[in-house]
Amino acid sequence: MAPSSLILLLGALGALGLGDPGPLEDVVIDRYYIPKICLREVQMGDFIRYHYNGTFKDGKKFDSSYDRGATVAGVVGVGRLITGMDRGLQGMCVNERRHLIVPPHLGYGSIGVAGLIPPDATLYFDVVMLDIWNKNDKLQITTLSKPEHCNRTVENSDFVRYHYNGTLLDGTPFDSSYSKNSTYDTYVGTGWLIKGMDQGLLGMCAGEKRSIIIPPFLAYGEKGYGTVIPPQASLVFSVLLVDFHNPKDGIFLEHLEVPESCKRRAVTGDFVRYHYNGTLMDGTLFDSSYSRNHTYNTYIGMGYIIPGMDQGLQGVCMGERRRVVVPPHLAYGENGAGNKIPGSAVLIFDVHIIDFHNPADPVEIETVYRPEGCNVTTRDRDFVRYHYNCSLLDGTKLFSSHDYEKPQEVTLGTNKVIEGLNSGLLNMCAGERRVLIVPPHLGHGESGARGVPGSAVLRFEVELISMEEGVPEGYLFIWHGEPPASLYEQMDLNKDGEIPAEEFSTFIKTQVAEGKGRLMPSSDPEKVIADMFRNQDRNQDGKITAEELKLKSDEDQEKIHEEL
Repeated sequence: MAPSSLILLLGALGALGLGDPGPLEDVVIDRYYIPKICLREVQMGDFIRYHYNGTFKDGKKFDSSYDRGATVAGVVGVGRLITGMDRGLQGMCVNERRHLIVPPHLGYGSIGVAGLIPPDATLYFDVVMLDIWNKNDKLQITTLSKPEHCNRTVENSDFVRYHYNGTLLDGTPFDSSYSKNSTYDTYVGTGWLIKGMDQGLLGMCAGEKRSIIIPPFLAYGEKGYGTVIPPQASLVFSVLLVDFHNPKDGIFLEHLEVPESCKRRAVTGDFVRYHYNGTLMDGTLFDSSYSRNHTYNTYIGMGYIIPGMDQGLQGVCMGERRRVVVPPHLAYGENGAGNKIPGSAVLIFDVHIIDFHNPADPVEIETVYRPEGCNVTTRDRDFVRYHYNCSLLDGTKLFSSHDYEKPQEVTLGTNKVIEGLNSGLLNMCAGERRVLIVPPHLGHGESGARGVPGSAVLRFEVELISMEEGVPEGYLFIWHGEPPASLYEQMDLNKDGEIPAEEFSTFIKTQVAEGKGRLMPSSDPEKVIADMFRNQDRNQDGKITAEELKLKSDEDQEKIHEEL
């Protein structure tokens, strides 16, 4: 209807309020509510749904769709409605409200409807338009927001998890996943959804938001659905795709940062320490090792972790950063885990590998510098002085001898340092420099130590400063040749028949100075001599008698006889 005609009709309506000008020639239309947004107007041949109240001029009601509790659905302009209604509904928008005055010749004429509408009755309708569609309509998809990065989109046979608000075309809500506090989870393109939704989800990215308007023939059609979706209703879905996957999916790997030098890659049976952030596909964080300030430590490929991570950690380098996308059938499946991982959720792990090792690993030794003419090397029981820097494999500094005034000192093979460091210091020359990689079973083990995390692989930079030849285990002093035949008489310097501590010390120091024997290497020789004296002074009276003085070899022989 042209605007000028409408104005004339509205004028006629106003005139009716002032007096009766006579019979109406056409429908009088009063558009008393027009929505601000009108995406579509009723045209000839359109299917419509609307509510109405029908009255006579005196206000007496003769019919009402509200009283029947059901909207009216029909086609405009094909003779299924009275002519006045056909004309009065054209051009309406969804949610528009109109008053229509239909003269008798455009209503039920001179015949009327027996018992309901008398002949030559003028009819008054109050109409609200609820839905408009056409059999030629297609799905209407509007992308509301879309992530910047979209590596993959939904295809038929994918399993999707999405949130939605569902409304009728007039905005009446009929369902919402948000009210259930749970996503709607289903397969696409396999008949589990209405056709329009099957089509509307195709091509979506995880995190994308869409508005999908579905005509009735792609929704619930003539039957509707229960009491919430009337027959022949267009549906509007506001959809947020949370995640999706395909049952045939494996894990997806994205290598975020790989060190230039990667001498070794993790394999099944290796023990890996790594940090991670675990998120859902919409970015929701469900777990993080960083929040606990502790790495996650586990064997890989042995079933201790979800299958997707068992696979996703294969081949990692130390220091590598990797993203592992795990489909639910390789994670926590349909049941999810706890209250943070929903059922059928795709999981994303951003992983930083701190270190890894194998329980069969030895100490890894790299000689950085070895002096020429290196003929004498360290052995067990040798006393060594060395400098070291100790760090984790990610570069975290733990300890350094350079922080102290003197080098570190130790007698090798006496369990004074961790086994891996002891092994790494063997067969070194003075002045030699090495890098040692010590696995935890040769370091501080699963428990770690003060400042050292449990199961940590350690890196030592060591430099041997000096070495002194040691003595056999259990000895504090050894003779370079045969000891004197009359040892006690020679040790009793003043020949008074007893040997006090000072006299004992003087004798031992003389033997060392003359090259006849050597003490166990130590940073404190006086303490070694004092221990020797205390061992010989068996009754602890401050002096050694001839009966008390015995060589270590003689003592060992006596023990053998006693055992025999």
